[in-house]
Amino acid sequence: QVQLVESGGGLVQPGGSLRLSCAASGSIFSINIMGWYRQAPGKERELVATISSGGWTNYADSVKGRFTISRDNAKNTVYLQMNTLKPEDTAVYYCNGNIVRRSGVYGMDYWGKGTLVTVSS
Repeated sequence: QVQLVESGGGLVQPGGSLRLSCAASGSIFSINIMGWYRQAPGKERELVATISSGGWTNYADSVKGRFTISRDNAKNTVYLQMNTLKPEDTAVYYCNGNIVRRSGVYGMDYWGKGTLVTVSS
């Protein structure tokens, strides 16, 4: 069994910052790409940022220069530092990981349950 648990969401004013964390636990052999996605009310889930096991990063154009993704491989944890937040960043943020289980051979995608980020004055 593998679980991803997000934390760090909340209410923040425009221009403010938040840091999201996502810890993977369970029967994990290795983790390939980890990432953050978000879903705003009435919209489809979209990519925010991803990071490979070697540290290569990819960002959506809408967050480049404001968000930073990082990971701690020893802790099986991925972070999302969000700065200069805008009202349009309001969404439920989901953690994703492509994880190889100890009993497996290939990686499978796992998702957290999400954490709500609200940017409002």
